[in-house]
Amino acid sequence: MSAIAEPSSRGDTSTDIPEFTNTERAVINRLQYGLPLTPTPYRDVAEELGISEQMLLDTLKALLANGTLTRFGPMFHAGEMGGGLTLAAMRIPAEAFEQVTEQVNSFPEVAHNYRREHELNMWFVLATETPEGITDTIRHIEALTGHPVYNMPKEQEFHVNLHFEV
Repeated sequence: MSAIAEPSSRGDTSTDIPEFTNTERAVINRLQYGLPLTPTPYRDVAEELGISEQMLLDTLKALLANGTLTRFGPMFHAGEMGGGLTLAAMRIPAEAFEQVTEQVNSFPEVAHNYRREHELNMWFVLATETPEGITDTIRHIEALTGHPVYNMPKEQEFHVNLHFEV
């Protein structure tokens, strides 16, 4: 199973370098590669790291609680599960950006909504139960916000294997 561990900054500025314990470092580095598909994935990873399962779970909970990790959970590939997946963008005036962000984020199909310094300044991912759901969701977002949504479905997939060693 693929899992995501999204690191965040612990400090007040982008130049702060967080200090990690050896256990925190090992857990963050290892969990970026996912969990094994076994009946006891946390115990199996803990054994790899030479720590107890409880230590692994406590460390993971602490990293989430203190904001070092913003999210930890499975990543599902909607397309392989029979659903729809696309990247979408919108051109939103600065004065309406906050309101439109709230409107767009109210849709459960929306993930990873980011502001960009570009003419198309709002980018987000849509994941739906069916491929047809993409068109329906885009239509509903356009109706709610009054702004067009630019659908940019993938033509080819690349797996980058991006990991952040700490």
